[in-house]
Amino acid sequence: MTMTEARGSAAPPARHTPGTPCWVSLMVHGLAATQEFYGSLFGWEFVPGPQQLGPYVRALLGGQEVAGIGQLPPDRHLPVAWTPYLASDDIDLTAESVRLCGGTVGVGPLDAGDAGRLVIGSDPSGAVFGVWQAAAHLGTSVAGVPGTPAWHELLTFETVSVAKFYETVFGCEGEPVASADLDYVALHAGGRPVAGLHGVGHALPRDRGPHWMTYFEVADVTASARLLTDLGGHVLAPPHDSPHGSVATVADPEGARFSLIENPR
Repeated sequence: MTMTEARGSAAPPARHTPGTPCWVSLMVHGLAATQEFYGSLFGWEFVPGPQQLGPYVRALLGGQEVAGIGQLPPDRHLPVAWTPYLASDDIDLTAESVRLCGGTVGVGPLDAGDAGRLVIGSDPSGAVFGVWQAAAHLGTSVAGVPGTPAWHELLTFETVSVAKFYETVFGCEGEPVASADLDYVALHAGGRPVAGLHGVGHALPRDRGPHWMTYFEVADVTASARLLTDLGGHVLAPPHDSPHGSVATVADPEGARFSLIENPR
């Protein structure tokens, strides 16, 4: 279950294997202030994106697309949270599978201009995720450098039932990590690990419930955590060593949680 296997400095292939996280998006109340925060933290620049769900920008790093940030419509009760989008070749079929397997579809299937089609749904435990069927827009086009998503991990109560959901809906293969004190399943797509499912039981934050966590690569996790605090963010778990590199869990000024990871491996 090494993150290194899931990464690489080369641009991803033209089409992502179904079930692979191919994009990550954040919906917020204050779009301008959020752009300023992440622009300062990660060096992102922004260009307008599809406006089907309201004002939306794509974040660029060195001219290549990294992530999206959108304005929350007042009538949509979506969490302020980073949401991974998993690739699909047939989003209508995927949406139907989500429902049949005990999940819910909250938004879509919806056309995002000529870029592709999207769904925002939740798994049976309530964790929100997106689905993306690419047309012109293939997703995140750069990896393996600071400021890019390095890994996606679902924090949930237990992995058995939820792993079955993602396996069935997306055709992934779940490989449990053999450990007496760890409930962890690595999701494999196209023969490589693409995401993790981590069962933490009652250690889940009471105010959050099950949720997906995006890890963003940084050059120096301590310096980035300090900068994040200066920019109005919050450090929830200070930098600490993990099997995959030094990690900190943080939140942006609106409360969206994410992780910083240094030298992912």
